[in-house]
Amino acid sequence: METITVTSRFCETDALGHINNATYFVYLEEARIKFFQSLGFDMDVKDWRFILASTKCDFVSQGYFNQELKITTYLSKIGSKSFQLEHEISCANTHQLIAKGNAVIVYFDFLEQQSKMIPELLKNQLNTHLRPLKTEYS
Repeated sequence: METITVTSRFCETDALGHINNATYFVYLEEARIKFFQSLGFDMDVKDWRFILASTKCDFVSQGYFNQELKITTYLSKIGSKSFQLEHEISCANTHQLIAKGNAVIVYFDFLEQQSKMIPELLKNQLNTHLRPLKTEYS
């Protein structure tokens, strides 16, 4: 499990003063990058092995300008060629859940343009971050 914090900027809000829904995907991307870095992967595009197959975000409550957000990332599923990350975005001060997201990441060979089996060494490393999927928003 990895946790990062971000502070929402004015440019990330909409006319109502809420964090714009598209902005949450930027936060989730930052959390994924930090998660990969925690596994020891540099962001070297010449040696990158992952591709995003799917991502979604459920908006649970409202986020606002200048709010400090805590984003927790963990693995909920590991398959033979892919794995699923879960994200929880909450207010760092009140711990209120603001959004939940997930992403399906495929182990990918960019030269051959096809998915590959996740190597056992990586699968073992991913298993240390595996947690059961939470099903409620609270």
